[in-house]
Amino acid sequence: MAAGDEKTKKQVPLRLSRSLFAELSSWAAEDFRSLNGQIEYLLTECVRRRKKSKDQR
Repeated sequence: MAAGDEKTKKQVPLRLSRSLFAELSSWAAEDFRSLNGQIEYLLTECVRRRKKSKDQR
């Protein structure tokens, strides 16, 4: 991936249940993030952990 690609963001439509939306919105507010920022943070953490666990195998 080129250096500039990391800053280019893709838009992805996402459907969430009302309860998940409420939980993520509340969590985002606690962490002083937007809902979008919180979802991106959580997905980034999951990918990082997955890569780390694969490296340990």
